[in-house]
Amino acid sequence: MPAIDIQEIMKIVPHRYPMLMVDRILECDDDKKIVGMKNLTFNEPFFQGHFPGRPIMPGVLQLEAMAQVGGVLLSRRTGLKGLIPLFMAVDKARFRRMIIPGDQMRIELEVTNARARVLRLQGKVLVEGQVAAEAELLFMVTDEKAE
Repeated sequence: MPAIDIQEIMKIVPHRYPMLMVDRILECDDDKKIVGMKNLTFNEPFFQGHFPGRPIMPGVLQLEAMAQVGGVLLSRRTGLKGLIPLFMAVDKARFRRMIIPGDQMRIELEVTNARARVLRLQGKVLVEGQVAAEAELLFMVTDEKAE
């Protein structure tokens, strides 16, 4: 499957700046696995306050990036474009490396369990080949459309 660019991502994911946490989908088999990418610059709004003098990407935003990439897979898997995917649970979250301005996040997710509109995914974020974060995510597609 060819890469999915930001224009196509924005047709699937309802988030917009500053909450859009994925720049490109590098791989997607539309069923079990997806790989996304986020480039981080010093201009990201969260770096200004987290932390002044030592900018670090908050862990909760790393989880959000995983969820958005997972939402693309869920949308493509179910064919339900424009519907809002919601978090149901985050389990076993671990943060192993700081993510700082200039880093490129490689966000990998794989389906471990699936039912209709609900998916359990194993996710990880890599920076320069090192695992920076990992978690199990559970979420579902609602019947609610994004505007």
